[in-house]
Amino acid sequence: MVPALAIILAFQLAGEVISRAGHLPLPGPVLGMLGMVAALSASERLRAMIRPVAQGLLSHLSLLFVPAGVGVVAHLPVLAAQGPALAVALVASTLLAIVVGAVTFTLVAKLMGSLPDE
Repeated sequence: MVPALAIILAFQLAGEVISRAGHLPLPGPVLGMLGMVAALSASERLRAMIRPVAQGLLSHLSLLFVPAGVGVVAHLPVLAAQGPALAVALVASTLLAIVVGAVTFTLVAKLMGSLPDE
């Protein structure tokens, strides 16, 4: 278990080093995950070693939301003060994303000939 966890963390560290050294716009853990996916695709032995640890981590994934919840509770006064602005921003950005998605879909469908022209 410890070697498999060390391998997972080594991939995350490698991704972080590559991201920072290369001044890349991708987060280090994402690069590490991509590297690990490539390594797992290439090695059945590595896949068999990491599988139990990964399944254990995934089964307790909900525990990772506890720090985020504590952070929200710790900043309740700020959230209360900025709540209406946050609510407006969330609703407006959601509506804008839906409209942009629908318009983009319609334009691409017309370009591909999937929708009849009006």
